[in-house]
Amino acid sequence: MKKMRGAEAKMQPVLAAFRDQVLFLKHNLNARAIQSLGDTAIEIDDEVAALVADIEASIREADEFVEALSD
Repeated sequence: MKKMRGAEAKMQPVLAAFRDQVLFLKHNLNARAIQSLGDTAIEIDDEVAALVADIEASIREADEFVEALSD
């Protein structure tokens, strides 16, 4: 029983350090996930801007076509 109590007493500091490491890793993973979301948002913004430009070009072409038909 004495040996078990001694081992138990030694486990608490190790578990505390382990909890600290886990918490540190969680924070780092969260920071990476947030950064990744930011990068993804920038990519989506760029893709939406390109799509809007394509739509505007299509509208101009359609307007020119309609104008040519009315002449």
